[in-house]
Amino acid sequence: MKWVTREKAKVDRIACPWLIAKFIDSKAEFLFVPKDKVNDVAKREDAIPFDAPGVELSHHGEDCTFETLVKRFGLKDRRVKLMAEIVHEADLHDGKFTRNEAIGIDLAVRALAQATPDDHELLERGMAIFDGLHSVLKQKT
Repeated sequence: MKWVTREKAKVDRIACPWLIAKFIDSKAEFLFVPKDKVNDVAKREDAIPFDAPGVELSHHGEDCTFETLVKRFGLKDRRVKLMAEIVHEADLHDGKFTRNEAIGIDLAVRALAQATPDDHELLERGMAIFDGLHSVLKQKT
């Protein structure tokens, strides 16, 4: 299935494709487009839009898109639930979760985004960060 989101990915738009590919759609293909084109591209490409204004799989209430996906797809993996708290704090910086890992994840993704202008290359590199985080959390739980 194709999934479409806004270009110039940041932490939530890197974490969500990781989550989608690992737990929801192992054959997912990701498209990054200008913010105002997400819905048009979703219709044209028969893609699922995410992390964009006005779409179902985005921020809802106090939740970031990663949290929305975890809830919408009923994911039960304990490490994914911890990651949802980390991604929330790294994305929103609202103090809802006191996850020290959020500072490092936010910094790492921002640094990668600064050094990697191509969203697909950024996604590939960012996936390694979230693979590593998932693995490290395994050791903690």
